[in-house]
Amino acid sequence: MITLAAARLFREKGFPSTGMRDLAGDVGVEAASLYNHIRSKAELLQEICFRVANEFNAQLLEVEASEEMSGLEKLEAIVRFHIQMWLSRIDEVLVTNNESKYLEEPYNGTFLNERRVYVRRLEQVIEDGIRKGNIRKIQPYVVVLNIMSAVRGIEFWHRTKKNISASELEENMILHLVKGLKK
Repeated sequence: MITLAAARLFREKGFPSTGMRDLAGDVGVEAASLYNHIRSKAELLQEICFRVANEFNAQLLEVEASEEMSGLEKLEAIVRFHIQMWLSRIDEVLVTNNESKYLEEPYNGTFLNERRVYVRRLEQVIEDGIRKGNIRKIQPYVVVLNIMSAVRGIEFWHRTKKNISASELEENMILHLVKGLKK
């Protein structure tokens, strides 16, 4: 509960502008009582960022290990997972994307390295699909860049409340981002 409240506040106010008193007020306890559960807001940021990163990594590992799925199916599973995270856990995902720069060292360096490795692994899924002939020949990094940018656009859908359901949004994004790569 404290972590989710912190994610919402970090998203709304930004990490630097969120104080322990803000968080305490949000969860309905005295600020001093928070220290019975956490050491600092920096610890909360670390927990949020690495929990989200670990979930993305676990999903990617599961998809990479599948021998039944084609490269295109693997890519679709990964993109669907990204979309679902953005749809269901936007506070945590946005904090991970926007506020991770405030992670203290060595956590910031570790986080940035994990992010680079994750992108490289996504590129490898696409390269494998190209090599096996079910994804057309295209620059894998550009595909990853486009997918990440497009999925990040879900933030605008959340804000504008366009007249499109979450499931319709997901299916349209898959059609555009994944099915368009089919060889």
